[in-house]
Amino acid sequence: MTDPYQNLANAIILSAVKDWRLARRKLKRKPNNKDAKILLGECENFFRSAWFASLTDVDGEMLIRRLYEEDR
Repeated sequence: MTDPYQNLANAIILSAVKDWRLARRKLKRKPNNKDAKILLGECENFFRSAWFASLTDVDGEMLIRRLYEEDR
């Protein structure tokens, strides 16, 4: 049986990853899109936050690097 709190934590992280990918797609089309730049920054701040660290054992900096590698 899965832990509902872990499921919630995973859903929060996956939502942030989807938002990051959306922001990157928008920035590829329009590099000066202010809303996309803000969203990207908010996602990366979340990945580096204590809250993120409390939700998962994943290293936030490593996640950001992998997302950029995937985005090439």
